[in-house]
Amino acid sequence: MKSEPGEVSIDDTIAAPKHTVAWTGVRNYQARNFMRDEMKVGDGVFFYHSSCAEPGIAGIAEVASTPYPDPTQFDSKSKYFDAKATQENPRWMLVDVRAIKKTRLIPLPELREQPDLAEMVILKRGNRLSITPVTKSEWQHILKLLK
Repeated sequence: MKSEPGEVSIDDTIAAPKHTVAWTGVRNYQARNFMRDEMKVGDGVFFYHSSCAEPGIAGIAEVASTPYPDPTQFDSKSKYFDAKATQENPRWMLVDVRAIKKTRLIPLPELREQPDLAEMVILKRGNRLSITPVTKSEWQHILKLLK
């Protein structure tokens, strides 16, 4: 799961009550569908810092809730407001994410140089999704990099 550190960082999440934040602002249907349809409570998450001086994996977290409507879609003052969304028919969902631990930063170039991660969705050219799946083998490989 990618987040701009200025929006919410691994440090912000660790400092939050119960080390948990709502993953608001996802406005891509494919990323929303990954959250809504694929993510389950307890699933591991790599917390990835993007759009910053050194993008990369900055921590490990877990899915802490089932999907529910993102309240920012209903707030006309929010940059994530969606005039087509209604309480009866929300368009955007979110999950809560709980930080497990901050890790050393694994920068994007280090991820790219790993042959075992060559097919990782987040590393594909042109990928702009904020939420992408990670295979079990990719998960295990990255955990080894963190040791």
